[in-house]
Amino acid sequence: MRTLLSVVLTLAAFYALLLALVWLMQSRLIYFPNMPGRELTATPVDIGLAYEDVAFATADGVRLHGWLVATAEADAPVVLFCHGNAGNISHRLEWLEILHGLGVGVLLFDYRGYGRSTGAPDEAGTYEDAAAAWRFLTRERGIAPDRIIVMGESLGGAIAAHLATSTRPAALILASTFTSVPDLAARYYWYLPVRLLSRFEYRTAQYVAQVEAPTLVMHSRDDEIVPFSHGRQVFERARGAKQFVELAGDHNGGFLVSGAMLTDALRRFVATLRQPGAPQQPG
Repeated sequence: MRTLLSVVLTLAAFYALLLALVWLMQSRLIYFPNMPGRELTATPVDIGLAYEDVAFATADGVRLHGWLVATAEADAPVVLFCHGNAGNISHRLEWLEILHGLGVGVLLFDYRGYGRSTGAPDEAGTYEDAAAAWRFLTRERGIAPDRIIVMGESLGGAIAAHLATSTRPAALILASTFTSVPDLAARYYWYLPVRLLSRFEYRTAQYVAQVEAPTLVMHSRDDEIVPFSHGRQVFERARGAKQFVELAGDHNGGFLVSGAMLTDALRRFVATLRQPGAPQQPG
């Protein structure tokens, strides 16, 4: 009995230590600004696009860095792009090429602690970073809100959806996005009380239910990181005109594998934004 009790106490101690480590190290499980690195490894020039190097400040004094790629059409939509939790804007040139090919302008920016942006990432901070990017476009560049499409991939989808709850963008686009961090964590750390431990929320499904703008949700059944069911739940919670597009491929490369299917879906969605009163699509 003493041996058994000793084993139980030892296991309990290790479990308690694990809980403490998860509590303390959560940010390192969420944000990966150094993977593959903070250095900008390329620019839009490398894919043949002219761009403007821009910087703007957040309400709490963080300096953010980004690239603004314009389009020839003066009144074309502009995509405010919120990237995922790893890397920086130089790792999103494929998305930039796809979006620019639709005839829209694009603002790529790095959250605090990513790329050349100052500070360190946290949930409230990333929300403020997106809000600062919105103010940059609307106030400094004079772009009307009804020309701005807010878009996010993966973690960026939660940030984009949150931004869309407090602004009135032309549309919201979510790619490979989860319903919430606690929901996703429960899938991977089923042996931990993650809903009690989680200091991060990023409740995409909750935010999208508050968004009135037309919403496009894209997700792949082959996504090995964020289950397809998350994308469907996010879509189901969307309250306004909405569309769902099923992608192919894995979490990080699905938008490339999907090729023309993705491009055509984006082009059709953007086209509907110039047609007031477009009907809701069942998806």
